[in-house]
Amino acid sequence: MRPQLADEVATALRERIMSGDLRPGARIRLEEVAAQLGVSITPVREALLTLRGEDMVELQPRKGYVVAPLSKQDVADLFQLQGDIAGDLAARVAERITEAQTGELIVANRALLRAARGRKVEEVERLEYEFHRTINRLAQARKLSWFLHTATRYTPARFYAADPAWRDGMRADHDRLLAAFGDRDPIAARAVMTAHFTDGAALLIKHLDDLGIWT
Repeated sequence: MRPQLADEVATALRERIMSGDLRPGARIRLEEVAAQLGVSITPVREALLTLRGEDMVELQPRKGYVVAPLSKQDVADLFQLQGDIAGDLAARVAERITEAQTGELIVANRALLRAARGRKVEEVERLEYEFHRTINRLAQARKLSWFLHTATRYTPARFYAADPAWRDGMRADHDRLLAAFGDRDPIAARAVMTAHFTDGAALLIKHLDDLGIWT
């Protein structure tokens, strides 16, 4: 078994839980998940142990693993935490970014926008991750970036990449962020980056509301 296979299964299950595909209280059958992902039972079992430690699933007598409760406040809290950390990192970048580094981000953003226009969901997901990873690297704050990476595990990236409204908002947010970097304006960079995450929370909460997750 590949060492990272259990991590890949955990990522897939987080995506399904946070996007509402697996609802709170839903039973997770190991055999079904293994068949859907084309893996054996072992990495699924290991993934569920990881998710139990994150309070994403619970182990209940006679039921096995079920999706843990997830409230609107939980979603808002997760994204507020991400926004606060990402905003701080963006402010630090705005204070020290060079013209060459800004140019690197502009080129990366153009590739991302081309993928968004072509509705290439997997490519949008990958390039959005790389765009933000580059910003976090420029902040030169290894530990804070690690905390952000940990928090963003709960972001259903595929859900966002596939959503036209999110792609439109992403385009506008990135334009404002790059402008803030060009102006060396840490206050504006922090505000734009924080809103990028909190607006994402509002979009996800509406989606989960429409699915009737909390009714």
